Amino acid sequence: MTKKSAKDDQPASYDAAVAELEALIASLESGQLPLEDLLNQHQRGAALLKYCRERLQAVEQQVKLLDDDGAVKPWPST
Repeated sequence: MTKKSAKDDQPASYDAAVAELEALIASLESGQLPLEDLLNQHQRGAALLKYCRERLQAVEQQVKLLDDDGAVKPWPST
């Protein structure tokens, strides 16, 4: 069996990553998977979550707010 490269594992978009993550969560919550599949899906979910967080951070860096004086300021972090 050949391993996929990290680039092959990247979702097509943020929305695709969220959809895949939601499907993984449903599958994990079903309780019907063998232990090895649970581990693999958990690892995939962690990678998707990391991807989503990185994409959100990148967008936050690009989004700027205007304050009351019309000056540009960075998006506040949570």
